[in-house]
Amino acid sequence: MRMVDLIEKKRDGGELSTEEINFIIDGYTKGDIPDYQMSAWAMAVFFQNMTQRERADLTMAMVNSGDTIDLSAIEGVKVDKHSTGGVGDTTTLVLAPLVAALDIPVAKMSGRGLGHTGGTIDKLEAIEGFHVEIDREEFVRLVNQDKIAVIGQTGNLTPADKKLYALRDVTGTVNSIPLIASSIMSKKIAAGSDAIVLDVKTGAGAFMKTVDDAKELAHAMVSIGNNVGRKTMAVISDMSQPLGFAIGNALEVKEAIDTLQGKGPKDLEELCLALGRQMVFLANKASSLEEAEEKLKEVIQNGKALEKFKEFIKNQGGNPDVVDHPENLPQAKYQIEVPAKEDGVVAEIVADEIGTAAMWLGAGRATKESEIDLAVGLMLNKKIGDSVKKGESLVTIHANRENVDDVIGKIYENIRISDHAEAPTLVYGIITE
Repeated sequence: MRMVDLIEKKRDGGELSTEEINFIIDGYTKGDIPDYQMSAWAMAVFFQNMTQRERADLTMAMVNSGDTIDLSAIEGVKVDKHSTGGVGDTTTLVLAPLVAALDIPVAKMSGRGLGHTGGTIDKLEAIEGFHVEIDREEFVRLVNQDKIAVIGQTGNLTPADKKLYALRDVTGTVNSIPLIASSIMSKKIAAGSDAIVLDVKTGAGAFMKTVDDAKELAHAMVSIGNNVGRKTMAVISDMSQPLGFAIGNALEVKEAIDTLQGKGPKDLEELCLALGRQMVFLANKASSLEEAEEKLKEVIQNGKALEKFKEFIKNQGGNPDVVDHPENLPQAKYQIEVPAKEDGVVAEIVADEIGTAAMWLGAGRATKESEIDLAVGLMLNKKIGDSVKKGESLVTIHANRENVDDVIGKIYENIRISDHAEAPTLVYGIITE
């Protein structure tokens, strides 16, 4: 088998066999296939697409390129949730204890963030003492005992995906549905869950800017998951404006605590329930989505979800008192209000640009080497559709530097006030096949 023949086959619209796809991924991972040939193949896929069977085979070839996590020692249906990213996306911090409170195992493997704010692990590390450096045996023990644990991503999970993703990034082949879908799903499948709920974002703060593109990606990922024996579904959700009010690590932990108490932002709570009811249903803990949602609401109201969060924090070395005393989270030195310049209604909050403003404060990483300041970030005081008076605060900046003129300028450029606007739709659809 020669790589040049497989490049030509895909270039001309041919369908690659399972063996051919395995040959490509195995050869590239080992270094037998050079970057220039892999680039040509990725570009051929970009233009010619892949069949559902090819996509599933590509995903499993990347899964099998490195370690996989065996969760078979964990009792029950293991359900994972994955978001395609966004600004102020605090759903994992809420969903993990919320679902675990219903006796559903949440064995979560998370990473650190590169971008507007930190990843789930960065956010959790805003809690004093919290750590994810636990071995596999302890990870399994904690999930069996208390139904929840979070571990850092292993270094050798889907090495083929890491290598191919870096290549796509510099060869103009990132925006390819089969390559995006197989990249995301390979990591989820290697992480060992039985069922996967995908939160596919759309809008200014998302990778997929239009609803149609988000639906296409969702269908691709759901198809891959179901084809390789994982119960998979997707929720298409809005990211035209940041989710919730908080953008920043400690600020988002506080918002997650509020939400677990039933006092969080309405959009964050609504999305957590939309995702959570699917997780509960796939875990066979409810006979309908309506029953699943009622059960989730019940553990918020009776305090079990909040107690589960405390238990989770304590198990991983953190101080659970932070749940009752969120003022003990890292606090920024300065709080600066950004007042509205006119009366009206908030018509636009450009999510990715507002996220960039938070990153400038130090809430996220511009490069892998960047240090995150866990205390800083932005709190939105208004969302799209809210009325505002001149002089009323649009955003509160939490900063550890006194001069934030650059951030204020960025905020004014990306929050538009008009005569009339309505809040955007939060959930655009559910994809199950």
